[in-house]
Amino acid sequence: MSAYKDLKQECYEANMQLNELGLVIYTFGNVSAADREKDVFAIKPSGVPYEDLKPEDIVILDFDNNVIEGEMRPSSDTKTHAYLYKNWKNIGGIAHTHATYSVAWAQSQKDIPIFGTTHADHLTEDIPCAPPMRDDLIEGNYEHNTGIQILDCFKEKNISYEEVPMVLIGNHGPFTWGKNAAKAVYHSKVLEAVAEMAYLTLQINPNAPRLKDSLIKKHYERKHGKDAYYGQK
Repeated sequence: MSAYKDLKQECYEANMQLNELGLVIYTFGNVSAADREKDVFAIKPSGVPYEDLKPEDIVILDFDNNVIEGEMRPSSDTKTHAYLYKNWKNIGGIAHTHATYSVAWAQSQKDIPIFGTTHADHLTEDIPCAPPMRDDLIEGNYEHNTGIQILDCFKEKNISYEEVPMVLIGNHGPFTWGKNAAKAVYHSKVLEAVAEMAYLTLQINPNAPRLKDSLIKKHYERKHGKDAYYGQK
């Protein structure tokens, strides 16, 4: 029996949820799940249709991209996942999709403005869009450099990956993360919903104002602040 059976199962279930939520088409997209105690992560194999995917197909790697267990080739985005895990110690799951509205904003190379309380329930910042990758980085170690691209975006915008668990890559698409794989998928769905709402908002009123600071603060802190009262204890 594999020593990574539970990790593979977590990763498998998260990938299947990505598909069930309508965030991917065909073989696009992937989710990984990390085991910080063992310094490894599990990820979907490349190009395998979701209807054919099985828990035993999941590939296990270390944070230096060395395959520890698995017969199949891991996702083409594996090096991006590995780079984020290696540099951001407090994440346990990463998701990447090509969901329609999220990708549309990425292709527009624009941050998603914080227009409403749905957005503020999850984060207090605009959802950042990293600029398209430079040619020299594209010609180099592309997927590894995508990870660098994400970290550089967060440094330049002076935002925290723990407070903003999502990003758009210019002309590419979204990456999200969380404490585990399920939370990363949750953030992918939230991002797609907020992206659609923002798009529709601008169709109705191209000059729609940003949500005012007092409402941003109120909605975020009632869920995430020290005196949060949303939900059950």
